[in-house]
Amino acid sequence: MSAEPNSAAEAMHEEEALGKAYDTRQLLRLWPYVRPYGGQVALTLLLIVPIFIVEVAPAWIIKTGLNSVISGDTEAVGRVTSLDRLLAPVSGLLTPPAGIASLWWLAGLFLLFMLLSSALQWINMYVMIRTGQAAMRDLRRDVFGHIQRLHLGFFDRYPVGRLVTRCTNDVENVAEMFSAGLVALVGDVIRMLGFAAVLFLEDAHLALLTFLVIPPLALCAVIFRFKVRQAYRLVRVRIARINAYVQENVTGMREVQLFRREARNFAEFEEMNADHRDAWCFSIRYDSVLFAVVEFAQSITVAIIIWKATGIAGIGTLYLFIDLMRRFFLPLRDLSAKYSVMQSSMASAERIFELLDTEPEVNDRPGASSLAERGSDGPCGVVEFENVWFTYSGDRGEATEWVLRDVSFRVGAGERIALVGPTGAGKTTVLKLLNRFYEPTRGRVRLDGVDLRDYTQEHLRRRVAMVLQDVFLFSGTIAENIGLDRADVGPERIRAVAAAVRADGFVEALPDGYEAQVQERGSNFSAGQRQLLSFARALAHGADVLVLDEATSSIDTETETLVRQGIHTLMEGRTALVVAHRLSTIEDVDRIHVLDGGALVEAGTHEELLERDGLYARLYRLQYEVQHKQAAAAAGA
Repeated sequence: MSAEPNSAAEAMHEEEALGKAYDTRQLLRLWPYVRPYGGQVALTLLLIVPIFIVEVAPAWIIKTGLNSVISGDTEAVGRVTSLDRLLAPVSGLLTPPAGIASLWWLAGLFLLFMLLSSALQWINMYVMIRTGQAAMRDLRRDVFGHIQRLHLGFFDRYPVGRLVTRCTNDVENVAEMFSAGLVALVGDVIRMLGFAAVLFLEDAHLALLTFLVIPPLALCAVIFRFKVRQAYRLVRVRIARINAYVQENVTGMREVQLFRREARNFAEFEEMNADHRDAWCFSIRYDSVLFAVVEFAQSITVAIIIWKATGIAGIGTLYLFIDLMRRFFLPLRDLSAKYSVMQSSMASAERIFELLDTEPEVNDRPGASSLAERGSDGPCGVVEFENVWFTYSGDRGEATEWVLRDVSFRVGAGERIALVGPTGAGKTTVLKLLNRFYEPTRGRVRLDGVDLRDYTQEHLRRRVAMVLQDVFLFSGTIAENIGLDRADVGPERIRAVAAAVRADGFVEALPDGYEAQVQERGSNFSAGQRQLLSFARALAHGADVLVLDEATSSIDTETETLVRQGIHTLMEGRTALVVAHRLSTIEDVDRIHVLDGGALVEAGTHEELLERDGLYARLYRLQYEVQHKQAAAAAGA
């Protein structure tokens, strides 16, 4: 079985590839999030020494008890080691007070140190996890805040699922590094060195013999590091495939059932599921081999201790060596888990900082707020496009695929214009530029004589309200979706705007009225009802420029009447730019601009454009004929 994925499907998820298990650059970038909690980090590091002491103390107590109390080995008791000399200042603790048996005294000390060890371990783990979660809370806050500042074009090319992963799974992976990764690994290394030092102080010759297995074990660990990296990468790539496939199928379940693809999709999922199982088996193979090698090495050391120490060292010394060598090998057994945590954490940190390093292409200019507050002395709501060229792919000179080509027009305050044209003509792009979701590649867009780039984005979007064809409603109540928790939009205002756009009828008919809950994306309301709620939301926020993008294209004729009444209410006293495929809905606007291939090819009123018999007239006749045939077919039925 190959360790490297080579299919196109797996290549789509190459972002799941793991990086180095230790990356100094990523750790340095994480430090600013940890620095505010430096006291907690220092506490965890300071606790390593007392935890080590209380971990070694029970073995020393048992050694003393075995040598002096149980076995009565006077020769072993009389033998003074370097460890005994080092611990001489506290050795008096092992001598019981008068009237207390030595065995009971040592048992009490053993229990005391075990309880103390548990308490210190609990404090250490609690502080580590709390520190990690606090730091990651700050990191997650920055990630979410940065996502909200990114320009709309970023979301066109970056899958939503990956952004969710950055805020959730990736941050949790980094947090895990504090509890089970780097900090634990540093503690393990210090403890292993401490155990080795204690054993050498107790009996250097015996310790040297027992540690002969370490060099070959280290070589096995190095080999394991390279092999397991490939295995873990394969596991993550294949679980990413499963996640993507499940998400796609659940989202498109209506189409899956409609076209009877259940059996085929299930077979494809079974294949991916089996591939994931095989990848896990591939990684488990190395985990089990490492565990077996560590167990074998530990058994060899026990055999060496018993072989060499029998008749030379006391039974207490034998116990001390066996116990501390067991503790020495424990971290090595968990090496694969810690390596996986570190590797996953470093990869997650790299992806998080890659996102944070992405600069928004739409930014506020220095001093933009003062210009926005000053605004214009003339009428409010004047929109001007001045020689605007735009491309989504970047200006590459002659090879550029222009979406807009030298578009210029002016919309006076309170004027209503419509943008029409074939699919792909650039109509929606004009609206996106007006909301400054994108910047013009060339030329300028002005509002009240001020370049949009000289307004803050917040100020601009308070003045320009956009109503889309695909209305997005948030989970919550109807009132919350209309007011969006703005302090200046109270209950009375919400009811007033709903009534103005004819949304009050269906809202007040609901059992909970304006407190009725909105399900995900407003799925418990019809398209027309969602559209009316979006009109109420736009009206509540008091913008003086209104942008409508295909607001009546996906609703029935009966609902369209209500929607059109809502649109007229919404347009009153506002500058309005409307995109509509149903040309019958825009006959009463002040002027119509016709786009074709990104260029403005015609402009005028409905009657003027019909008289010219150009592109608009052809589109209108074509649509009229289609509607006439549909009406005739309906009448015949």
